[in-house]
Amino acid sequence: MAKILTTGKPAKIILLFTLPLLIGNVFQQLYGFADAFVVGRLIGIDALAAVGSTGGLSFLLLGFAWGMTAGFAIPTAQAFGANDHAGVRRSVAAGALITGAFAVILTAIAVPIARPLLELMRTPPEIIDDATVFIVVTFWGIGATMFFNFLASTIRALGDSRTPLIFLAISCVLNVALVFLFIGSFGMGVGGAALATISSQLVSVVACLWLIRKKMPILHLTRADWRVTKSDLLIQLRLGLPMGFQSSIIAIGTLVLQYALNGLGAESVAAYTAAQKVDTLAIAPLASFGLAIATFTAQNYGARAYRRIRQGVWVTCAMSVAFSLFIAGVNIVFGPSMVRLFVGNHEVHVVELAHTYLVLNGIFYISLGLLFALRGTLQGLGKTFVPTLAGVMELVTRVAAALLLAKHFGFVGVALAAPLAWIAALVPVWISWAKQRRWLLEEERFHALDAERTQVDLHAPEPVVAVGLAPEQTDPLVVAELDAQRVPAEATHPHR
Repeated sequence: MAKILTTGKPAKIILLFTLPLLIGNVFQQLYGFADAFVVGRLIGIDALAAVGSTGGLSFLLLGFAWGMTAGFAIPTAQAFGANDHAGVRRSVAAGALITGAFAVILTAIAVPIARPLLELMRTPPEIIDDATVFIVVTFWGIGATMFFNFLASTIRALGDSRTPLIFLAISCVLNVALVFLFIGSFGMGVGGAALATISSQLVSVVACLWLIRKKMPILHLTRADWRVTKSDLLIQLRLGLPMGFQSSIIAIGTLVLQYALNGLGAESVAAYTAAQKVDTLAIAPLASFGLAIATFTAQNYGARAYRRIRQGVWVTCAMSVAFSLFIAGVNIVFGPSMVRLFVGNHEVHVVELAHTYLVLNGIFYISLGLLFALRGTLQGLGKTFVPTLAGVMELVTRVAAALLLAKHFGFVGVALAAPLAWIAALVPVWISWAKQRRWLLEEERFHALDAERTQVDLHAPEPVVAVGLAPEQTDPLVVAELDAQRVPAEATHPHR
């Protein structure tokens, strides 16, 4: 089931690896689609606004969990690219232990503080009870969410992006069925939507474990593999925590945005919620390219295939730009029709507000596509500082836009917050990639020169020694010439 990404044409490899990720992301967004569709149509606009008002708070913790578990897969992909199977198993064992520990900690913290945080965010009184029920049930399922994302990221790290898609599709279909069952038949309200999602993710966890046991012997961990060292844990945390915090930093900006949005009333919250469902589905291809290039880069970095990394980044950026233009057009033209799926045909003002959001975001999709691609590349190289810095810049920009623009321009100011944050985050990521690209070129030239010297050494004739003379009595000019051909690599590449 595992697949090496270090051979073959980069464009074809990345596209084929991305397609299952894209389809998987689309299926994953259908979780939210099903919740919003059923809640909005069967319960009402206030219930839809209640679910939507929890988005920022949910992203704060679940986004941390997603980012952290995705970070755990980077060392696994690097070890796999280097053909270090023992290193793969140690990486997976360390990641699993940390995932379990954080699942317990986050659940214990999140559940008791859910309602106080919603109150702090000025959640409208008419929707706060439903919002509390939805978010509390969601937080009880943090463990299922974390382990599914950890297992799916691990399988993708081995070059298999299709299998997680299959299980995700099954889980999504089950989620849709359970949402209709829990809300439509059992009358469980918004809590039923959250419970359906948790139940579906538990099924996905079991399916991933079954696959690993039956089809992926490289991930069959022995008792010795579970004896992880402090170094193994630190490697995982060095990449996982920054990627988790990066997502949380972005989520804090989303929370502030939600705070400003709640002050505009339930109608604006409903419009934002419906528009975000469409927007999140639209940017799924861009996020998929980011995941694909991260795994591609990590494997090729482990194999020291530096030229392939540069080629992969170029084609990924080109494909991201092309998709951005196409998706923006679809959003702008068909956005109102998609929004009506959630709010119906009678909420004219809600549809107009949501369409404004989709137009303003769509114009800037190119910057988001480049951000995903270049940030994924840096993460695949094991670089965490600049992506985290970019997250901080995104936070500052989103908060400033939410507090200043929303105050003066209302819903339009809220809609502009995300595009401005994307641009701010792209600047440091772009500069860092330019430096990494130069480093990759230096490494590529050094290894080519080293290989050339090796070939010269292999084909160089043995020094001629006069019969009856000791080696030290040979021509000193010949000895000096041969010694010059064997200058250590470090002397010609002092920056290594």
